Amino acid sequence: MQETLVKKIMLDEFALVKDFIHDTQSEETEVTVRCGKYVVDGKSILGIFSLDLSKPLVVEYYNEAFGEKLKKYEVY
Repeated sequence: MQETLVKKIMLDEFALVKDFIHDTQSEETEVTVRCGKYVVDGKSILGIFSLDLSKPLVVEYYNEAFGEKLKKYEVY
């Protein structure tokens, strides 16, 4: 079983959402995004837009290399 990796990100601009979806769809493994009690598929643009994008989102993924792609969205 692979370890679940987690990063906190912000997608508060349309261009960031578009780039994020592009990055996740090229990922081989599952990517999930959480905002509060809501969890969506990180590869679904409709799922992402159903979340409150004015708040930080939590991304769960399994590929350490994918974490490097998330740095541009990361919240510190």
